[in-house]
Amino acid sequence: MMTTQISLDKMIVDRASAYAAEKGENLSLIIERFLLNLIQQNPIQEKDEKVPDIVLSLLGAGNPVAENDINGREAYHQYMEEKYK
Repeated sequence: MMTTQISLDKMIVDRASAYAAEKGENLSLIIERFLLNLIQQNPIQEKDEKVPDIVLSLLGAGNPVAENDINGREAYHQYMEEKYK
């Protein structure tokens, strides 16, 4: 087991220690489980991760919109105006 020193607010450590004691648990194990849970929920993605074929097939679908029209509202309104002329 590796030992690492970190800086935490004393009040937080005191309250967490009281919580651990109340639950009959070890504070270090609670923190370790929390960190393990955190990294399992947010795994680091590899840079060479392959994009699924279904996603690649959708790239370029539809008409391109202006770069400043982030959510496509202007393009939608323009489409609707042309459709109902």
